[in-house]
Amino acid sequence: MQDRYLYLARHGEATSEEGGLSRAGRRQAELLGRRLRGVPLTAVHHGPLPRAAQTARLVAEQLNGVPLRECEAAGDYVPYVPERGELPPESADAMLSRLASVSAEERAQGAELACRALADFTGPTAHGDAPRHDLVVTHAFLVAWLVRAALDAPAWRWMSLTHGNAALTVIRYAEARPAGVLVHNDVSHLPHELRWTGFPSELRTP
Repeated sequence: MQDRYLYLARHGEATSEEGGLSRAGRRQAELLGRRLRGVPLTAVHHGPLPRAAQTARLVAEQLNGVPLRECEAAGDYVPYVPERGELPPESADAMLSRLASVSAEERAQGAELACRALADFTGPTAHGDAPRHDLVVTHAFLVAWLVRAALDAPAWRWMSLTHGNAALTVIRYAEARPAGVLVHNDVSHLPHELRWTGFPSELRTP
């Protein structure tokens, strides 16, 4: 078995929920690609929505022939909806209200895709004779879900994680060792004016 390094990035700032990237989002994507130039990436995986697909394309333009691979498991969905009893009593109402509009069909589909993402993107790999490096350009919910899984935290804890646009998270998976979160929500490749898009104002720091 070989180690796997999973690079996770939320898409750049978008013009709308269903739209492509803003001017700032395009710049974020380009700078993320430049940061990753020295990484021996096997592939750039991305979700099907325009903001993720465009981010992935702009990142790949900064790399040297790394293939783009669209996949539904890297898309935008709710990975897990907790039961009230799983949540801290003092925050259960607020957390559940955030997910009240998620239909039963969306819950089932999200749970299935979340399982597929874990199967496709995590764990050591049996392929090749060197460590594997994969980039997944996705959305905040999936980044949170995969970080939560790497830390072996309760399933609902994905809801407590926030990720900025074009921020980088890196997780290492090695045989007979727990997953290690090496980098989390890192925006050091972005200038200050591009670092806090995607974050509510109350969560931004100087």
